[in-house]
Amino acid sequence: MQGTVDGFSYGVFTPIAAFVMACLGSALGLRCVTRSLRAAQSFKPGWLSLGAASIGCGIWTMHFIAMMGFQVRETPISHDVPLTVASLAVAVLVVGAGVFIVGYLGSAPAVLITAGVITGLGVAAMHYLGMAGLSLEGQLHYDTTIVTISVVIAVVAATAALWAAVSVRGFFPSLLASLIMGVAVTAMHYTGMAAISVHLAGGAPRTGASGDALPSIMFPMLLGPVVFLVLAGVVVMFDPLLILGDGEWNENPARKRETNRPELTDAPGAPGTARTMPGPPTWTGGGGTANRDTGTPPPEPPRSARW
Repeated sequence: MQGTVDGFSYGVFTPIAAFVMACLGSALGLRCVTRSLRAAQSFKPGWLSLGAASIGCGIWTMHFIAMMGFQVRETPISHDVPLTVASLAVAVLVVGAGVFIVGYLGSAPAVLITAGVITGLGVAAMHYLGMAGLSLEGQLHYDTTIVTISVVIAVVAATAALWAAVSVRGFFPSLLASLIMGVAVTAMHYTGMAAISVHLAGGAPRTGASGDALPSIMFPMLLGPVVFLVLAGVVVMFDPLLILGDGEWNENPARKRETNRPELTDAPGAPGTARTMPGPPTWTGGGGTANRDTGTPPPEPPRSARW
């Protein structure tokens, strides 16, 4: 018997909340990837790891907030906790692989495509592994065509997001890129959910059965990733690159010191010409010159020169 699938049992609340979390994770992750490109080599792995964890936690949180609105009216739904946790680990690790590829190999088209495919497949793997953790009195079946479309959406979204991370400069363009990625990731989720049909197990359907057990399980599991995203947001918001702006932070301090040295300042009327600094000031006496800074007296003139 075919089950009645409802993906919006809480109305628009779950789609909107899921979209917000997808955008938050994407914004933090993309900002960290962008920051890693300007960081010293020793700090690069830290920024890339933070970015991968932010994107992974963001899309995982988005998925399971959206899943709170999913129910099959004829049967209760619960989650297999080990598979649910495994889906979070897959999201972070596979997305991290794509992020590190871009962070260390740059933005060449072949690199971006490779990293985008890996990251997109990680997003899709997280989604379908999480769906495999659903426990209900029936079996899930998928429409292969719609599943393929959802995977393509994930890959395209991931590739575009990584391109934005290494190519887009400025806070507001990065914010726009994160909004686009949030839309794409959320669209991928609901496209994947549209591929589902439920075939109930034998026996009379349990009309009016509730899936209330699902939110009671998911709220505690969501707490950890949400807290992590908040902490990651604090780290990003106090980053000097974000506070001072790209131009101020990216200016090489050594170069700044050099350009501020008087001897390298352009002389009036001669742009681009280094100014020659005069030597130490001297004074001239009867018998020679002396350095006024050191106070060294001039040498005593020969006796014959005194008269």
